[in-house]
Amino acid sequence: MADIKFSSEQKAAVVARIRRYFQEELEQEIGQFDAEFLLDFFAGEIGGCFYNRGLEDAQTVLQARLDSIAEAIGELEKPVDL
Repeated sequence: MADIKFSSEQKAAVVARIRRYFQEELEQEIGQFDAEFLLDFFAGEIGGCFYNRGLEDAQTVLQARLDSIAEAIGELEKPVDL
C-alpha cells in the first residue's frame, strides 16, 4: 500500500482540527509542527486500518449493487419451453 498523502489544503484543515481538539477537549495548546507530526504519525501507523475499512465498505456497496443488477437481469428473462 502506498503512503497516505494529503494535499497541502487537506493537511492544513486536518491540522487545524487537531489543534482545535486539543484546545477544546484537552485544554492544551499544541503547535503547528506538533499537530503536523501527530497527523503524520497517525497516518503512517494506523491510516492503513481506516483505508482498509473504507475499501471493505466500498466492496460491500459494490456487491449490493451487482446483486441488484443480477436480480434485474433475471427478471428480464423470458420463460421458454425447449
